[in-house]
Amino acid sequence: MNIPQSLILFRFLCAPVILGAAYFVGEEAKPLILVLMYLGLISDILDGIVARKTNVSSAALRRLDSQTDMIFWLSIGFATWMLYPQLIRDNALAIYTILAMEVAVYAISLLKFKRETCTHAFLSKLWGITLLIAFTSLIGFNHAGIPFFAAITMGLISHVDRILITLILPEWTHDIPSTYHAYLIRKGVKFKRNEYLNG
Repeated sequence: MNIPQSLILFRFLCAPVILGAAYFVGEEAKPLILVLMYLGLISDILDGIVARKTNVSSAALRRLDSQTDMIFWLSIGFATWMLYPQLIRDNALAIYTILAMEVAVYAISLLKFKRETCTHAFLSKLWGITLLIAFTSLIGFNHAGIPFFAAITMGLISHVDRILITLILPEWTHDIPSTYHAYLIRKGVKFKRNEYLNG
């Protein structure tokens, strides 16, 4: 197993630990959950960088990374629900909208390309940052407010971007920075993806 695979495995294994800590330990596990969340994000940044530096980056590795990201963030979301169910219920409409759009992204990709989405787009990375801030606020301080609103807004925007990317692409590929770059691919215009994607 190479270093990028090990980093992805670490993030994958964080998910059951986060869920178990929230379910069995409760609020006393908040520091552990926050630490694992930040370590998971660091591993996500590093795996792509190391893969390219060591020339082991591949479509299969990027797909594994993408699916592990989804599992990782869902585990944090469910952990937050277990810790603060009322807070999640109070914002259920926004949360369900994001989840529905995530399902739509996968459904469109599976119907069109017979495989899951794997864009690693710019806006998705920005959404990840806002998620980190929002979950820090939610789990650490039991507060939604502006961080939560920012994460929801960026989540909606990034999902629209991913849907457009999938619809525009003529064939399945991975690491598409934006809708504009999907358009370039459709028109046959070359660009260096590694110049745009660093993690």
